[in-house]
Amino acid sequence: MKKSLRLGAVVAAAALASMALASCGSPSNSSAAGVSSIKVVIAEYSKDHTAKFWKAFATKYEKTSGVKLDLQIINWNDLDQQSSTMVQTGNPPDILNENAYASYAADGLLYSADEVLPAATKADIIPAFVKSGTYQGKFYGMPDLSSARALFYNKDLFAAAGIAKAPTTWDEFTADAKKVNALGGGVVGYAQPLGPEEAQAELAIWLFNNGGDFKKNGKWTLNSPENVKTLEFMKGLSVTDKVTQNNPGSTNRTDGAFPLFEQGKAGMIVGFGPLQSALDTQFTSVNYGIAPMPTGDNAAPQTYGVTDYLMSFKKKGNQDAVKAFYKLYYSPDEVNSWIKAEGFLPVTTSGLASFASDPKLKVYLDTLPNIHLTPTDDPEWDKIGQTIKQNIGLAVAPGGDVKKFLDDLQAQAEAGK
Repeated sequence: MKKSLRLGAVVAAAALASMALASCGSPSNSSAAGVSSIKVVIAEYSKDHTAKFWKAFATKYEKTSGVKLDLQIINWNDLDQQSSTMVQTGNPPDILNENAYASYAADGLLYSADEVLPAATKADIIPAFVKSGTYQGKFYGMPDLSSARALFYNKDLFAAAGIAKAPTTWDEFTADAKKVNALGGGVVGYAQPLGPEEAQAELAIWLFNNGGDFKKNGKWTLNSPENVKTLEFMKGLSVTDKVTQNNPGSTNRTDGAFPLFEQGKAGMIVGFGPLQSALDTQFTSVNYGIAPMPTGDNAAPQTYGVTDYLMSFKKKGNQDAVKAFYKLYYSPDEVNSWIKAEGFLPVTTSGLASFASDPKLKVYLDTLPNIHLTPTDDPEWDKIGQTIKQNIGLAVAPGGDVKKFLDDLQAQAEAGK
């Protein structure tokens, strides 16, 4: 796991250097024109689209570059462990698709954009994503796609509960969730995913909408009063108010919370593009609406967003092959087709224009340039995010200690362990 990433990366740096020297003159690994193949590890976003796109991309890449693309697609639940092991054993991929990059950049393992990305491509990437992919002034984490979150609500359940509109404050949210929950029949007011799949995302959007954050002014603020209040509120939804499904701390988003909403069994959920796509194509009986997040501090609603990264590892002779990979991937026909197929949002300014014709995306596209992201530019976030995903379930369970959880998280961040 990435709890040991920094140490593993240091070990890997030495291993990579040795591997680079050993590969010099080896006809099986390199040629006068560079490498004959590169290994690309991609996260599996969906069973229907990920493999299909990347296999077609591999064919195009090989045809245009003359380099074979050794493709490996890994489920998100296994990606962190497997990719960390590859790096720690000195056998990293040439290109890795992951949701954190800064630890690798901190240990000098990655190419920067100046080394492998066309200048026109960098200029086209939405500035918020350039910022999130930048470590110590250099752009290392190239965004592959993005998403923005919003509040989804079931209009039919709201009508049955006598609710006229989506909530705008936390008090309204709790009151509405209680009304929906009271309908019975297995319906819950709010589907809350705090299992290990993506608990940091659920925490983030509630923090941002109560004036909290993970870092402020360059310093960790994990146990700030705003954050403690936020997590107490989130815990209260299940433990005190009892408006969520059972055991939200062990409920993942894709196989737990989303199905509740898709089956018409949840009044509200934090969702994004893939959920909307599923509702429009597979679960069409759900009459849903999308609204900005309710806030706990009476401030303007914040949009939480996510981008994952395509990072490239420095290996003997692979720089030109990596350049060719990025050049093809960021061509509009490739990057936008991939993003649309998976139901996500663009990462380029030209992509915003391409997606603008879809009115269903307006609520996301309007806020995407000013999206609020987690601090992926800090190497410690790799480990902090993992700790949140693995341990927040205990903090929000009956008897859980929210303050201690956040204090421990703050201590971990400050100690850099």
